[in-house]
Amino acid sequence: MKELPYQAKAIVGRREMVTLPALSLTLCAKVDTGARTSSLHAEDIETFEHDGHPWVRFTSRGGGPASPAHEQCLPLHDRRRVTSSNGQTEWRFVVRTSMQLGELEFPVELSLTDRRDMRHPMLLGRRALRRVLVAPGAGFLHGEP
Repeated sequence: MKELPYQAKAIVGRREMVTLPALSLTLCAKVDTGARTSSLHAEDIETFEHDGHPWVRFTSRGGGPASPAHEQCLPLHDRRRVTSSNGQTEWRFVVRTSMQLGELEFPVELSLTDRRDMRHPMLLGRRALRRVLVAPGAGFLHGEP
């Protein structure tokens, strides 16, 4: 067996609790190595200009439709075409923020999309999982919900 070209920083399960400190959110994220980009549930998405720079305002919910809504504002990082798992392609706004996963903290790019019909409000894609090993048979290795 070949050795890894890097030292893994952590092992994660198929679902993990993550914190987005800038958004004051702690939520359950699904780890998906088939997805390139991570995504966050967002409703009422709108862009605006602040000090000459594009920003995005949206409402997020950490624990499903019954959880309280949190209005968020972040600088807009990008706008990308994203193909979802059902094959639909759509333009999504992308923001950058810091994410905590257990004792790790690192920057993450999140595409904003309505995930109210999904089980998890956040999906962690390959870009966010660099230098992390995934144990698909395990869950919540970095803290229980």
